[in-house]
Amino acid sequence: MHVRSLRRLCAALALSAATLAGAQTAQEHVHAHGAHVMGFDLARTIHLFQMTEDGGVQQVIVRGDAVDADLVGHIQHHLSMEAGAFQSGDFSDPAKLHGQSMPGLRELQANAPKIEVTYKPLPNGAEIRFRSSDIHLITAVHRWFGAQLSEHGADARAL
Repeated sequence: MHVRSLRRLCAALALSAATLAGAQTAQEHVHAHGAHVMGFDLARTIHLFQMTEDGGVQQVIVRGDAVDADLVGHIQHHLSMEAGAFQSGDFSDPAKLHGQSMPGLRELQANAPKIEVTYKPLPNGAEIRFRSSDIHLITAVHRWFGAQLSEHGADARAL
């Protein structure tokens, strides 16, 4: 088989796989794979996104009034690790869950040194704050938050 034919076959197989994978909605994919990427059940948490003038704040908190200390610990560990990864430009976990073509993701990855990322534990979860003075990066954070809000569905809301 010629190299060109082999490349065409590979491209056709990749397109077929993408089409089959596309049969699942983005929200279904996030719900099905979220626990694997984050280490906790999304149905037991709520993701809150607040777009600010200098970036934004993302919180993950326990759903409801009863605070599950074990779940809070998992949330805090995950967000602490993510904040460190984000500061160095590693957005691989959100990309695994939402896809590499998430709005704003490439800009955040490429310009991580221009974004201040801070972690803060909360009594019922944790938060990550993103700050920048670069309007393009602030817009990238807002676009990235919007994509997450859309794909997390009922497990997320804007503040």
